[in-house]
Amino acid sequence: MEAIGHIIPIAVAVAISSVPIMATILILLSPNRARAGLPFLIGWAAGMLIVVSMFTLAAQAVPTARTHRQPDVAIAVLETIVGVVIVVLSVFAFRRSRHHPEPAMPDPLKAHRSLGPWEALGLAFVLNLRPKGLLLAIAAGLSIRADATSATDAIVAIAVYTVIGASSVAVPIIATLVAPKRMEPKLIDAREWLTRNGGTLTSLILFFIGVVIIGMGVARL
Repeated sequence: MEAIGHIIPIAVAVAISSVPIMATILILLSPNRARAGLPFLIGWAAGMLIVVSMFTLAAQAVPTARTHRQPDVAIAVLETIVGVVIVVLSVFAFRRSRHHPEPAMPDPLKAHRSLGPWEALGLAFVLNLRPKGLLLAIAAGLSIRADATSATDAIVAIAVYTVIGASSVAVPIIATLVAPKRMEPKLIDAREWLTRNGGTLTSLILFFIGVVIIGMGVARL
């Protein structure tokens, strides 16, 4: 389906975002990982599902072409605007990463060693409301509005977006709960790498996805 093809790169950008990955690693390296790991995953996936579903529903108000021969002008303009904003945001993020390489962590995560299950679930949900996450969800909603030919297509596209976007949090959590001793050195290495390169990685991914979204918008004209 065309909707899934357009959704995948946006979902990959969500998955590679350094903040939720670093948050996951810090929780898994804490004494409370058994209590906070799964709630964090549930909150992250549920928040992503709810946010993208809301923007997909809101995008139904955007008019689309009645035939395949007509361009989706409104969708194209909105996608282009969102893409430009993401590119601009990526430039600011890159400049910030030059001075502060480590991803900025939300205040509640600074107490990650004592984070309980409800706090972990709520924190993960709130992480979906960051500007970058919201912009990507808006782009996904617009793409689904334009490309999904039925409610079933839209539901499948939303599910694919959520599964891919949550994969970078789900895999380390599940792997750590299954084999904590084997995963701990890998988590430490990943934490150190993200501390040095997380900000730059996120900004580059954002720039690339912003350009892709702009291209999607222009291609609809």
